[in-house]
Amino acid sequence: MNNVLLALAMVVPALSLVVSGVALLRTPSRLAGGLMVAAGVGITASFAAWSSGHDRLGASLLLGSILLPGALAVVSYPRASFSHPVDFCTWVVVVGAGALAIIEPEDAAVWSAFGTISLLAVAGHLWWKFERSDDHDRLAVLWLTVAALSIGSILGVLFLVFGETGAVAGALLLSVIAFAMVIGVRQPEVVDVRALIVEAVVVGVVALTYISLYVGVLAGVDLVWGRQPSDGVLALLGVVLAAGFHPLRVVLRGVIDELLFGDRPDPLTAATQVVDRIGDDPVLALRAIREALVLPYASLSAAGEELATSGTAVTFTRRLPLSLGDDLVGEIVVGLRPGDLTLSAGDEHVLRIVAPLLAQTLRARALADDLRVSRGAAIAAIAEERSRLRRDLHDGLGPTLSGIAYASDAARNTLRGDPGHADELLKGIRRDATTAIAEIRRLVYAMRPPALDELGLVPALRQQIASVRTVVGQPMQVTVEAPANLPKLSAAVEVAAYRIATEAVTNAARHSGTDVASVRLQLVEGRFTIEVRDPGGTPTPWVPGVGLSSMHERAKEVGGTLDVERDDEGSLVRASLPLD
Repeated sequence: MNNVLLALAMVVPALSLVVSGVALLRTPSRLAGGLMVAAGVGITASFAAWSSGHDRLGASLLLGSILLPGALAVVSYPRASFSHPVDFCTWVVVVGAGALAIIEPEDAAVWSAFGTISLLAVAGHLWWKFERSDDHDRLAVLWLTVAALSIGSILGVLFLVFGETGAVAGALLLSVIAFAMVIGVRQPEVVDVRALIVEAVVVGVVALTYISLYVGVLAGVDLVWGRQPSDGVLALLGVVLAAGFHPLRVVLRGVIDELLFGDRPDPLTAATQVVDRIGDDPVLALRAIREALVLPYASLSAAGEELATSGTAVTFTRRLPLSLGDDLVGEIVVGLRPGDLTLSAGDEHVLRIVAPLLAQTLRARALADDLRVSRGAAIAAIAEERSRLRRDLHDGLGPTLSGIAYASDAARNTLRGDPGHADELLKGIRRDATTAIAEIRRLVYAMRPPALDELGLVPALRQQIASVRTVVGQPMQVTVEAPANLPKLSAAVEVAAYRIATEAVTNAARHSGTDVASVRLQLVEGRFTIEVRDPGGTPTPWVPGVGLSSMHERAKEVGGTLDVERDDEGSLVRASLPLD
């Protein structure tokens, strides 16, 4: 009956072998996949034989499926090789031991001995393959190893506690091994398998420690008192041991961390070290974090762009957002140490302590970049303005003044001999001088309207706007609203406000289809705003032109913004400029 139950319990692992083997047939582990399918079919056949009353045949099929195609699937995993003597010897030992074991399936001493030989050969081959494989195959071997060791330990505990019934129940867990083999080949980096191994070792050692303590205490009580303790005493003992499970696990994990990564400071010390070393350079800040927390990698990014990195990139990382108030300014990405599934609570606490400082670093970097861009734009604008002035002076005033000089020489030469011609030359000189004066005034006005210095911003605006007319020649009816006492504005802001307001009114006169507009100057939240409205609306789409681009550029040059709204009810141009 126990054999039948065992075979029935093996049906689930058999199906997992078939499914997993099929999943490996189109991978480099195709030979291992085929052998897994064969092992699954053989185990299923053993159940059929037992169900038919052929116990010997069922036992032979079960042992043969496990010790031959099952063991050989592990030997050929993740990649089969026959080029090295170790591979050849392992295949010979496994095939020979498996064949001898199934000759006498009912003799436990025979099949257990040869099964042990086969198991040792497979384990040794796995170790040898792990040492000489590349990183990808090593991960596959680790996945198989962690699954096999974990399930083997659970089976041992179940057999120890529940006997054959526990072993039968535990056999259902063997299907995990087949699925782990598939993960190891197809997606070995879905989780850091080294972390699973560390966690399994920690839990296993702690569990064995408490099992040993429990058994030892019971044996000591029996030895001293000569009888087993009562159920209440056993329950109290279980509670005491269970209360110490987590502390021992934490201590053991700390010991493993120290062996792997060295002595790590406590979170408060680490946070202090990081805070003291964080400055304007994000690379130095990341290096301080890595050194304090013993992390392999760290990076800072903002708006999807990586700004700084430190260390060597790893597969498994943890991301933490960096915020200032409600604004997300970036994120920090830290690499997990080998053997860690996630950051420890202490590490996470340190990162949350230094996150505001890192956010300030990112904000300072962004502001510095904006300042460089703004300074570059200002320098480019100044250079462009100088180039324009040079062209205007060279192409406009230059020829005019040269002509005046030449005409003056000609007038001097002809003054006595031909007074009439000299008079005509002097009249020409007068016209050219008038043209030059007008050109100079145009250049001066382009740089800064004289009316701003003579009248001030609001009167100058009223004067300029009064001369604006519509496309049909009608004067624009424009109202200008402004506070009685405007604060003193910088020269650049004053010119920008004047140009934006006059350009917006001119646009309204040209495109709105109305002769009414309003200009409002006001202070809003510490900034100087200009609003130009007109009630004109057109059903045709509005295409922004040179005037709008010019207003945008003038606002941007002084650090301001400009928004334009237009619909069937009219348009609104709103500029927001700094006060200084």
